Amino acid sequence: MTRPATHLWRLIRWGRILARHGALRGLERDPNTPAPVRRLIKIAHIGVRVPKTPRYADAFQAIGPAAIKLGQALATRPDLVGEAAAHDLARLQDAVPPVPFAAIRDAIERSLEKPVEDLFASIDPEPVGAASIAQVHRAVTTDGRIVAVKVLRPGIEEEMARAIDTYEWAAAQAEALGGELARLRPRLTIATFRQWTLRELDLRREAASASELAEHMAAEPGFMVPAIDWSRTTRRVLTLEWIDGVKLSKREALIAAGFKPHELASCLVRAFLRQAIVDGFFHADLHQGNLFALPDGRIAAIDFGIMGRINRQARLWLAEILHGLITGNYERVAEIHFEAGYVPPHHNQAEFATALRAVGEPIRGLPVKDISIGQMLDGLFAITRDFDMETQPHLLLLQKTMVMVEGVATALDPDLNMWEVSGPFVKEWLRDELGPEAWLAELRLPDLLRRLEALYPQPGAAPPPPPLREVEVVWLGNGWRYALVAGVAAAATAAAMILLH
Repeated sequence: MTRPATHLWRLIRWGRILARHGALRGLERDPNTPAPVRRLIKIAHIGVRVPKTPRYADAFQAIGPAAIKLGQALATRPDLVGEAAAHDLARLQDAVPPVPFAAIRDAIERSLEKPVEDLFASIDPEPVGAASIAQVHRAVTTDGRIVAVKVLRPGIEEEMARAIDTYEWAAAQAEALGGELARLRPRLTIATFRQWTLRELDLRREAASASELAEHMAAEPGFMVPAIDWSRTTRRVLTLEWIDGVKLSKREALIAAGFKPHELASCLVRAFLRQAIVDGFFHADLHQGNLFALPDGRIAAIDFGIMGRINRQARLWLAEILHGLITGNYERVAEIHFEAGYVPPHHNQAEFATALRAVGEPIRGLPVKDISIGQMLDGLFAITRDFDMETQPHLLLLQKTMVMVEGVATALDPDLNMWEVSGPFVKEWLRDELGPEAWLAELRLPDLLRRLEALYPQPGAAPPPPPLREVEVVWLGNGWRYALVAGVAAAATAAAMILLH
């Protein structure tokens, strides 16, 4: 087990980097930040020139690959890190220096247990993309197919394990301080992050996810998933069909090639809704760099390392919440939150509906370009605080992906009205699930329904959260001994920096 002093040394080292980029300023000024954390932040600032504008993404990039992945996760939690930090962290797109090809070649041969020449007629030594966990090379198989070969960075498993171990330790210390930090449940955030990361570190699971998503998306002809080359895929190497298209981030190039941005944006929104609401299995990393427009007009997705699942009951709640917001039925939206247990029962349901109305009415029916996302988020986060709503870890990926999809869609078409695109889809699915046809099916298939009830949580339940590993809390009791050690280390580092300058 890693000693607390080791965790503290890592945190101080990372804290110094965050301080140099101004990334601790907001946390230091937040009145909800516990006094012990604020004191340690002041220690980290000793001898540091703090920039006027915080550069959160640059700070996480400087810390390393594990921090990049954590930063991407925190970008979905403006309630935890603040809106400005979450917006800046959204810049993290895994752009890191590539691993030399000699090391990649060795990793391929070790994993596939064959010389590269027996697997590929050619492979480009220059990667087409280098991310925090893996990098991708273009290759041609011995039977003439153009493929993308994704290879884990050597040593990444050990590096991620060390970093996440310290993240979990720090989250436990913060949560033990109580107050607002306890309500936000940082330990569950890190536990969920661990789950995502372990999945990404096994490329066979990514291949299986792509295969499963392709089966589901056969019902959405405008959305394409590349085929997997299973004979050239292992835990550390993934080989799949090469995608030759225009990135959705290049709007001018899309228009020049004859694509219609509104049609692409609408197709993306429908594809996501089908994944999240109909199938309950969705691509959870749908940023612009992972989406391409193909010559035949379809949208293709890549990078299936992060996938999300939500059960049928949660999908019904999600669809009804969306439909309620679209139609202005805030009473039903409030009722669902109480049914799901998202709002503690000691609160007043009618008051919660009024709070939702105050957020929803100003934006309902407006094009996205006229909506202040900042004001909307401020309103929603105020509601979560006022009504003691705890973080729902099983919905974190869904929240993150909804924000991503909206961002990509509106970058393609600033006049897109998300309600108009999603409304008919959600309404039709709800009619199929809850309308007369569904009621008749329940009468005819009671045995099947009883089996389904055993599989899905009952109303008010949520999927079990990720297990929390036991962590020693040192802030309490003799904890300040460790804080003193950290302070001395930080002061020594600061003194050295001042002398060197």
